[in-house]
Amino acid sequence: MTWPTHTVTNQAPPLQDYNLFGADPALREAVDRAGAAWAVPDLTRQGEELGTAASFALGHLANQYPPLLRSFDARGHRLDEIEFHPAWHGLMADIARRGLHTGPWAQARHGAHAARAAGFILQTQIEAGSMCPTTMTYGAIPALARDAGLVREALSVLLRPEYDPRDLPLAQKRGGLIGMGMTEKQGGSDLRTNTTRAEPDGAGGWRLTGHKWFFSAPQCDAHLVLAQTPGGLSCFFVPRWVPDGSKNPVLIQRLKDKLGNRSNASSEVEFQGAWGHLLGAEGRGVPTILEMGTYTRLDCVLGTTGLMRQALSQAVHYARHRLAFGAALIDQPLMRNVLADMALEVEAAIALAMRLAEAFDAQHDEAQSLLRRLLTPAAKFRICKRGAELAAEAMEVLGGNGYVEDDVQARIYREMPVNSIWEGSGNVMCLDVLRALGKNPRTLDALMAELAPAQGRNAHFDAHVRRLAARLRQPEGLQAEARSVSHDIVLAMQAALLLQHAPQAIAEPFCASRLGGEWGGGFGTLSTTCDSAAILDRALLS
Repeated sequence: MTWPTHTVTNQAPPLQDYNLFGADPALREAVDRAGAAWAVPDLTRQGEELGTAASFALGHLANQYPPLLRSFDARGHRLDEIEFHPAWHGLMADIARRGLHTGPWAQARHGAHAARAAGFILQTQIEAGSMCPTTMTYGAIPALARDAGLVREALSVLLRPEYDPRDLPLAQKRGGLIGMGMTEKQGGSDLRTNTTRAEPDGAGGWRLTGHKWFFSAPQCDAHLVLAQTPGGLSCFFVPRWVPDGSKNPVLIQRLKDKLGNRSNASSEVEFQGAWGHLLGAEGRGVPTILEMGTYTRLDCVLGTTGLMRQALSQAVHYARHRLAFGAALIDQPLMRNVLADMALEVEAAIALAMRLAEAFDAQHDEAQSLLRRLLTPAAKFRICKRGAELAAEAMEVLGGNGYVEDDVQARIYREMPVNSIWEGSGNVMCLDVLRALGKNPRTLDALMAELAPAQGRNAHFDAHVRRLAARLRQPEGLQAEARSVSHDIVLAMQAALLLQHAPQAIAEPFCASRLGGEWGGGFGTLSTTCDSAAILDRALLS
């Protein structure tokens, strides 16, 4: 006999076996605008592969079974090995095959960074922890490519679209990954207080002694590390294996027990005479490693955008299938307002993230370089902050179903804060925005030129740009207002992009709610005059 107590009714089916790229018109259109239409066939295949039930299962398993540290073998020999669930290795193999770690450097062509950005947004929707070694490898390549010595020999391995988890010297592997070690417990973002020291070894290398409070992805084949030298704070390439064939004494003390990002190994390490190769000039460590940080900050924007996209997709899908008070949730007026408001936020994030990636493709254009310098920290601040708010709202759409670890919404919610914290917290980003404005007077000109094509299309936008321009002409006295300045820059850019490229049903309510004084600060405060049906139809194509 089947007991009726176990009959399941009025539950939404899982959102799976759909094409993540095909269901997202905002991302498809942004790829075309960014000059990466050539990548659409590959992105369509990626979207199909990633949207399968098997793909979502990999993400779940990699987080359900986080990495384990094996410090010693049975006889007491030091190992410093990280043991991962097979799902992690499956994710990393797919990431390397898709070229998300080094693709734009391996096959440089117009739109390569934008194409990778779209792939990054898609991949993050399945699992975000695996994107940590991915983005650090991507960001490290420009710094490594400038080195004329030993490190350049590693590039041929790093640029291969292969993942090789074996713990071997990099030259013996099919593919490789790079990590980072900057943060120390006494300083955090204040890198000048770092105490790890490096001394010349008399043979062309350096020996590092010290401690890193956060050492990202310790299983990587090498890390870029900051250490003090007689000439000042310098950057070093520190491999897991020394050129003489011995294991480098980078001793993993523990793995961090993190709120989210649980599939990824973050560690605390000690250098006990670890061998390193100096990258760049002695005393120029911060500029060297911050070049890497520019690319990883872009990926913070892309990663949060991907998480927002999936959180919205899950919420819209659930609301289409769940009945309450005699109607589908998505047909309830207040729920429609909340979902439509979230959809506007996601569309604006995608537009700005992809526009920023497009600027990374224009490496030798001064105006694009100035925009990149200004918008990267601004977008990281604003989008990552909004991501956490949106994830909470999206989880609430599912009620208790979204609050349990069986559902992807809970994992997305726990994942969101890391991109705000990593690579510089909100205050660090906003102060960097002011530095960008103050360093070169042409930065403001580049921003205004970017906003100009959208002017005259919306009165709220025009008024916002006038206020913003007047405010930015005096950046020196704005330190206490750096957050609101960064917020206003991002809103101006998002509105300009939507006014030029999105349907009117998207652009107009975005401007009215974000720039026109109608917005209450939370989701679900759109005017009843907006076309919520048009917004939600575009939010997740079936």
